[in-house]
Order: sequence, then C-alpha cells, then structure tokens
Amino acid sequence: MGSNVENLGALERRFDITISLEKLQSEIDNRLQRLARTAKLHGFRPGKVPLKIITQMYGVQVQQDVLNDAVHKEFKDTVQQQNLQVAGYPRFEAKATDGNDALYTVSATFEVYPEIVLGDLSNQSIEQPTVKVGETDIDKTLDMICKQRVTYQPVNRPAKKGDRVKIDYHGTIDGNDFAGGKSNDVYLILGDGKFLKDFEAALIDMQVGSSKSFDVVFPEDYHGKEIAGKTVTFEVTLNELAEPVLPAVDTEFAKSLGIPDGDLQKLREGIQKDLEREVSKRARSKLKEQIMQALLSTTQIDAPSILINQEKERLLQNAKSDLEARGMKAKEISLSSDLFKEKAEYRVKLGLILAELVKVHALKATPEQVRRIIEDAAQSYENPEQVVKWHYASSERLQEAESLALEENVVDWALGKIKLINKTVTFDELMGIS
Repeated sequence: MGSNVENLGALERRFDITISLEKLQSEIDNRLQRLARTAKLHGFRPGKVPLKIITQMYGVQVQQDVLNDAVHKEFKDTVQQQNLQVAGYPRFEAKATDGNDALYTVSATFEVYPEIVLGDLSNQSIEQPTVKVGETDIDKTLDMICKQRVTYQPVNRPAKKGDRVKIDYHGTIDGNDFAGGKSNDVYLILGDGKFLKDFEAALIDMQVGSSKSFDVVFPEDYHGKEIAGKTVTFEVTLNELAEPVLPAVDTEFAKSLGIPDGDLQKLREGIQKDLEREVSKRARSKLKEQIMQALLSTTQIDAPSILINQEKERLLQNAKSDLEARGMKAKEISLSSDLFKEKAEYRVKLGLILAELVKVHALKATPEQVRRIIEDAAQSYENPEQVVKWHYASSERLQEAESLALEENVVDWALGKIKLINKTVTFDELMGIS
C-alpha cells in the first residue's frame, strides 16, 4: 500500500509502496504453471516440463515481473486515491526493509501537473500591424519573380558580383589535402553566399581560363571540424563565366505567370491580391505571437522538469535531423539538449496554459476546422486531394492540424479580451525583409 505523499518541491512528490511477497506467491505460482503448459525444452514433450525445472529456470524473472506489476498497480491506485495528476513517469527506488524478507518496499518519486489559475488579459495590450500594399511592393515582387527566372549568357570580361562561374578548385592545409577540399566543374553565383565570402571575393576580376592561388581562413564555428579555424590555400581555375539576363516584363512574361491574355495590369492586380493574403497571414501570426506571450506573462506556472527534458530531447533530435538533411554527417554534429532549454520551457508552459484555456472555455477544435486547416495547407501542392488523404492517414499528422485549430480558437477568444493598438507598418517591416 502507498504511504503518505511527501511534497519535495513545487511539483515533485514522493511516497513509499510496501508489497507483501507472501501475498504475491499465488500469482507467481499461477504464472509458472501457465508457463509450464507451453514451455519447450529439449528432452521433454511440449507442456510436460516439470514445474520444478520451470521454477529453477524462470522463477526469479517471473517473481520480478509479478512484483513490478504489483508496484505499478499500487502506484496507480494511490495517485487515483490522492487525486494526483502525474506528469511523465515515476522513478522507483528499492528501500531497505529492516531484515524483513517478506516485504518489499520501493520509493516512488514523480512530478505532478501544476494547478493553473488563468491570468486576466483585459489589462493587456498588443499591437495590431496594418499594411497597405502599394505599387512599390508590387514592383519589388515583380523584380523578385524576374530574378527567379534569370538566365545566364556567356561573356568575355573579368568576373564581377552576380555572375555565374564554373570553376575547378583544390584546397590544402599546410600542403596536405583534406576531405571535400577538391572538386571540378562547380557552379556558383558570385555574391550569393553559397561559398565563404572571402572565397567568392577572391574570384572577382578573374577571366575565363585563368588560375589563381589564395588563402581563406575558415570560421572557428565552421561545421567541418577538420578545417574550422584553419587557413586553407586554394588553387582555382575559372572555366566559364556568364552574366545574368532578366526576362522582360511584357505580355509573354505575364502569360507565363498564368495571365491568359498577357494583360500586365491583371498581373499586377493578381500580385496585389497575393501580397494582401500574405499580409493577412503574417499579421495574424504577429497577433498570435503577442497573445501567446501575454498568456505566459499573466499566468505564472511551474513546468514539470520531466516534460521540459522530454521537449529538450525532441528539439535536439529535430535539430540533428535538420542538419543531417542539409548534408552534415551525424558524427560532425555536436549539440547539447541544454541549448534548447529556454525554448523547451516556453513550449511546455504555453502548452499547459493552452490546454487549460481549451478546457475552461470549451475551445475544442471541430472536425470542420481541422479539415479546413488541412485543405488550406494542401492548396500549395500539385495534388491537394492526395495531401489531404495523407494527413488523415496518420493520427500524428492529424493531431498537428488539431493543435493548430486549437491555437486559432485561443487567438479568437483572446482577441475578444485583450486591447488592440493599431500600428501602421510597411510590407517589408511586417514580413521581416531587410
């Protein structure tokens, strides 16, 4: 049975569980007998192995299994009787029983979910960004679209920023080769930052057919440990040089962007509508960020450390997977989960607050809301229906959509409580474009 529950901290609890081994013996015997009926052992027919031999072979393991089951049952019964909401998993530690071999005592240490008293948002204020999409914003978008459709034309002159070059390079450290330090027929755009800045800068003014030797000091935090912080001597030969050619913004250009009659005004109007949709989404996102921060500011809670640690590990694994997807090798990735402590604590606390809000104010997402979120996300793919089916085929993916719907419900609820201050900003400011 469980003894009195001790408070070890804001959320940490502990109680002892004492089990009478004598009371477990009948269950141990039953399991051994069931095992004997199915056990296979050389020299015996199936089900005919003597119970004594079964006990010798499996008795210790069966006793431990029965004991573990009994401990977990007692733990479950006690937390239900005490109305404790356990966060994560308990830690069991065996305790001395003063020489009484008939008793088995363990200490169960665990954390509970905090009691949450939701804060008052009525005295909080947030900024509501407002943007008017203008002709300049449309011009910038057209310019960006043109750059995405850039072509390159060979030229006979010194290389300059913006040019596309094809090079062979061979890098050495103190005259020695290193992994990845040599390659041929490599294309790069001078100034786009795909290579180190000093490497790209050294190629400026080179001409087709010329070679050049120069040193580059790699950053101390460079992902490749073999060359991080070291000076690499490069031998580079420039094989091709081409300058960018942007498409003309004309009727054919408009047709290529889905305007059947090539009307440039219709193209601009379409871009304006797209930008206004982006503005609406971004403004909503900004409001959401501020609302979440206001909820955290007005509702002070302690977060179970076990949940924070779990979230830290999840964030760490996501970061490693992302780096591996970008080409880094697993052995080159040196990250600690402590890097994500602040973010993990934020997410856990916010998650607890949102769960309480949803419960108290009945903000549960409806199937229609979830469907709408999934369908909206699917519109950016070639086959939206397949994407929708893909989401509904996985409970995990469906849960992600449900979480987004819940957050939207919370935002709508909060907007009815919190004070809004209109703030006029430019399109670039809203979108974070420098």
